[in-house]
Amino acid sequence: MWNLIAIALIPVIVLISYIYFHDKHEREPPGMLIGAFILGILSVIPALIFTAGWEQLGFIRTAGTLNTLFYAFIVVALSEESAKYLMMRFFLYRRKAFNEPYDGIMYMVMIGMGFAALENLLYVFGQASFSQSLAVGGWRAITAIPAHGAFAVMMGFFAGKAKYSKSASWLLLPAGLLLAVLFHGAYDFFLMQSLSPVLASGALAALIAGIIFSRKMIRSHQRSSPFRGPDLYVR
Repeated sequence: MWNLIAIALIPVIVLISYIYFHDKHEREPPGMLIGAFILGILSVIPALIFTAGWEQLGFIRTAGTLNTLFYAFIVVALSEESAKYLMMRFFLYRRKAFNEPYDGIMYMVMIGMGFAALENLLYVFGQASFSQSLAVGGWRAITAIPAHGAFAVMMGFFAGKAKYSKSASWLLLPAGLLLAVLFHGAYDFFLMQSLSPVLASGALAALIAGIIFSRKMIRSHQRSSPFRGPDLYVR
């Protein structure tokens, strides 16, 4: 059992560590980070409710490109990213510890990794054999986990900007949610579509683009930290 837990959680820990140690100037209280991670786990509940609601309305996954588009972008991506967004917006956004733009990224990644950790455990434990669990866990370690991380960075970047914007917070918060949904939906659509196996490579393209944008967003918020000394250069 512990082997399966390690397979599922090690990539989550690695990604959290990467984001945490890139918080160069004023790191967050451990209790707040743990709380954000737990909120991510709990966000699975509203995500399932949203998804079930869409499916009750008849939007189930069936063959057909338009159906697959709607299912990927709305039933899955919008449901999951909205659930994570609500946890950040109502439980973390107004907290005193959220005191620099990078904190938006840090807290959203903790929420995203809480969600991804539970999802990964379900996938790994759901396999018929250890070798299958290892294969699924290994594949998700280089695809789904970084994808959840990238979506979280995007949303957190805009949350950080919104927190310290005097006039545009009302626009920046939904913009971050929209960007995360677009990348998440594109990633899922290319995996779900049945038009051509070659098109599945579009998921890899969406993932790579998401990681590139995320790295730029991380550097941008590092540079804009009010705790950054005037002589520091962020690589």
